[in-house]
Amino acid sequence: MELSRKARAITPSTTLAITAKAKKMKSEGINVISFGAGEPDFDTPQFVKDAAFDAINKGLTRYTPASGIIELKEAICMKLKEENNLEYSPAEIVISNGAKHSIYNALMAICNPGDEVIIPVPYWVSYPELVKLVDAVPVYINTSEDNQFKIKIHELEEKITSKTKAIILNSPSNPTGAVYTKEELEKIAEIAVKHDLIVISDEIYEKLIYDEYKHISIASLNDEIKNRTIVINGMSKAYAMTGWRIGYTASNKEIASLMANIQSHATSNPNTIAQYASVAALKGDQEVIEKMRKEFELRRNYMVDKINSIEGLSCVKPIGAFYVMINISKLIGKSFNGNIINSSLEFANVLLDEEKVAVIPGDAFGDDNYIRLSFATSLEQIKEGLNRIEAFIKKLK
Repeated sequence: MELSRKARAITPSTTLAITAKAKKMKSEGINVISFGAGEPDFDTPQFVKDAAFDAINKGLTRYTPASGIIELKEAICMKLKEENNLEYSPAEIVISNGAKHSIYNALMAICNPGDEVIIPVPYWVSYPELVKLVDAVPVYINTSEDNQFKIKIHELEEKITSKTKAIILNSPSNPTGAVYTKEELEKIAEIAVKHDLIVISDEIYEKLIYDEYKHISIASLNDEIKNRTIVINGMSKAYAMTGWRIGYTASNKEIASLMANIQSHATSNPNTIAQYASVAALKGDQEVIEKMRKEFELRRNYMVDKINSIEGLSCVKPIGAFYVMINISKLIGKSFNGNIINSSLEFANVLLDEEKVAVIPGDAFGDDNYIRLSFATSLEQIKEGLNRIEAFIKKLK
């Protein structure tokens, strides 16, 4: 019996594999420090949890419309208007089971077999696989530290062909923390309009930006680019609601209608209780976000300074999200106990075995010269973990 060739072609997540190995070691009583976390280490705000209990007690536990409840759509419209200078109607909003599901819906709605989707490298691990799942083709555009891991416009134009359907833009970025300026977004928007491209703008980390930088949604620049942009966002990162699984899209009505129809057959509606809790999150005290952001900024500053003080390591200071991409290219080819380290995955595995520190290999993000560390863990853990990494590097020959 031959099973799905498409399913077999999907690459397993290295992020999950390393995290699973670290969790297994922890369950065995081993003192593992994990830098793999893709979620805030803060608890969901109490007023959000209270809203969930209130929804349960009121019996709000049944099916909702496939694309989400009107109360949440209206709250999202208000948020987009007040914070992002974007005007959308509830009919242009689709609530989904997390932002990843929103991206999948978006790709399903716009792609035909053989269409090309441009993805900047380093990329979030799921982007290429989601593109493949809809029978489209990921086309990669490399970025570099000298441009803060952001697209260079002339290189973007070189990647565009007659088959190009869309570009995925992630600002702030996982894994690099890159944040695009208004001027940079204007140039990308101009190219998208010129070549009739759709922009999938993943803005899930918009609340986690540092050093007085500001988030700008590419859809807010003008009506032309807004009409061809699918804004992706959700509750996971800003409100520490990763397990609640609520994401959303904002797009033109035609695309929104297609996404809603797809979702109605694939999953029915997003979690009803989580939707009501999300209404409370968007309408409630936003100071909880600022407290979390300030703590992340303190951790980032320590992590960046420490990494750049360790011989053989270097990093660019991320402007957003809660990750640091560490350049380990100077360590590739060195050996540990007689075994040569030839890749970021080998580096990550040996580090975990020897020093009990879990990091994510850069190969998962399309660049083998890096490892990714998350600072969504306590400063105490960060200090201890980086000390262990420094000790490990001193053992390399």
